Parts: sequence; structure tokens; C-alpha cells
Amino acid sequence: MEQVQGYVLGHDAHAGRRLAVQDAHFAEVSERLLDALAIRSQDHVVELGCGAGGLSRRIFRRLGIGGTLVSVDRTPGLLEQAAALVVDTGPANFSPIAADLTELGPWLDGATVVLGRAVLHHVPMAEIFIGRLKQRLKPGTRVGFIEPDFRSVLGRIAVLEAQGHDLEPLREWAIVINTLYQINRISPDVGATLGRTMELAGFQQVKSDWQECKSDSLMIENLVMFYDEVRDRLGSLGLMTSDQVTRQQQLLKALPEGSPAAWASFRVTGIA
Repeated sequence: MEQVQGYVLGHDAHAGRRLAVQDAHFAEVSERLLDALAIRSQDHVVELGCGAGGLSRRIFRRLGIGGTLVSVDRTPGLLEQAAALVVDTGPANFSPIAADLTELGPWLDGATVVLGRAVLHHVPMAEIFIGRLKQRLKPGTRVGFIEPDFRSVLGRIAVLEAQGHDLEPLREWAIVINTLYQINRISPDVGATLGRTMELAGFQQVKSDWQECKSDSLMIENLVMFYDEVRDRLGSLGLMTSDQVTRQQQLLKALPEGSPAAWASFRVTGIA
């Protein structure tokens, strides 16, 4: 994920572990995105907010001789991790770029595919960015995004709690991450309207899909690491003390197998 103004999560080497867990947890929906974009051997792919390179490696495997992957992120340490992941994965060219993706720099030139995973919800007023991206791309460029949904599943969680199930840690996690994003004036649910945004920006053949993420040990590990990364920030904002964070982490680890999912994801594609 891209470290842009308003980025609320960690972006150092430790965050790379959470991003690796995220890649494993988003494996199925990520491969579906790449299928939907029909990435070809010689495509010139630009990945926005590559983070530690989990999605980069999946893209790179689909490219061949003459293909190029340009992975953009503002954090050099994460770009180094991405480069280490894709090395020897395939014969294509790999170009890591340290840049603010919102500036839509020359690294977009020649792109036949532009994509990003879990990046737009860290971009302030992402809808403006989508419009500017459309104007920057050459006609026919395939574009796709995966964005998390931290809100819809709360409907089910609320019903289950009313029926007597103890799901406090899932509810509290959702409230905390949504509140933290809103304080930073970034959208925790940009994916919900992304399809309409892309249509209004002029993208063609826009398709949207929603998929619930798995409820498993990777989900719990991801939630626990989220708290590790934002513990101090939650305290400084008065949202949750360090002791309360620790309690929520303990409750997450104690959730019984088969608990409901904490989030879902939107997959949206279109053509510039």
C-alpha cells in the first residue's frame, strides 16, 4: 500500500510482514483481478502502491520476455522487499519506482495495464485521483483495483451479537479502523462506489464484484498486526489506550474457529 498523505498504517520493514499476510489472504481475489485484466506476456503493467511486492510477484509470473512491470511506492524499504520477491520469478523487466502515485508521473507512460490493491482507500479524495488517472491514460488501457470493505459485514456481526454471540473484538476492530481513516480524511469504503466513480470518469466496460474474505488464522494475524502498527496513534488520538489495544488483541486470538469474516473486498475493472 502506498504511503501518501493521510496514510494511517505502518510502512516500515515490520509492516512488510502484515502486507505478506494480506497477500496470502487476498490470494484468490488477486488472481481473479489479474484474470479479469487478461494480462498478456508482453504487457507493460504499472502497479500503484506495490508495498512489499506480494501482488507484484503475482503479476510478474504472468509476464514474459518483452513484458514490463513498473511498481510504484513511496517507501524505498518496501520497494526493496518487492524487488527481492520478484527476482528470478520470470524473464520480464522489473522497474521499482519511488514516487507519490498521486502525482501520476512519467512512469505511467506506455502502460497497457494499470492496477492497484488496497491503495485507493489511502488516497485523500480518491475519486478525484480516478478522474485524473483516466485523463492521463491512453485509450484502451485496462485498469483494475481491489479495495477492502470494512463496513458491510458489520450488518451480520450486529445480528449475531444480538443473538448472543460474543464478537466484540471484530466489532471494535471495524469501528477503530473506520474511525481512524475518517479522522485522517481518507475513505475506508471507497470500493463501494468505485464502479460508479469509474463510469462517471469515462471508463468503459466497468465491472464490479464483491467477495467476502476468509475467516481464518491469517485474518486474525492481520487484525492483531494492525493494532501493533497503530497502537501509539490510537493512544494519541484518545481512541484506545495501550492496555485496551492489548485486550482487543487477546480477544481476537481467543475467537473460536468459524467466527465471521472481519471484512470483504471489491474488485473493479474498466478500460480507459
